[in-house]
Amino acid sequence: MALLVNPANEATTETTTREVLAAARTLGIELHVLNANIARDVETAFTKAVELRAGGMVVSGGPFFFSQTENLAARCLQHAMPTIYQFHRFTAAGGLMSYGSEITDAYRLAGVYTGRVLKGDRPADLPVQQATKVEFIINLRTAKALGINVPNTLMGRADEVIE
Repeated sequence: MALLVNPANEATTETTTREVLAAARTLGIELHVLNANIARDVETAFTKAVELRAGGMVVSGGPFFFSQTENLAARCLQHAMPTIYQFHRFTAAGGLMSYGSEITDAYRLAGVYTGRVLKGDRPADLPVQQATKVEFIINLRTAKALGINVPNTLMGRADEVIE
């Protein structure tokens, strides 16, 4: 299995990567961490994942990968690499699966916070909030192109199945 991270993204800290690697080891999964922070690195990462015989790839979040959605989905198909991503946009572009909250929810929460600050609330007094809706999306066309048979039980758990 491979984990694609952007080392320039502050949210992808060394500590977080270590924790993900430890969790993978606990589950008996060999996880290879691959870096990408410019567009051509995405192709290199997929090529490396194939060389490592990774059975799939998880793409971490962040603005860079969000801007590379179509590129990531295309590489997923080109390299026959089952890939999961955080946003629905990825599966709509042809990626295999996505699991996470929609970016629009984060923007909505930021707008609510901004409104409260502009009305006089102190930022330090505002509660920490996060999106509460998480979506699981499967692209069956991509699964078929990758030769993956998606079990009915998994499709039944999906919030959306793209056919």
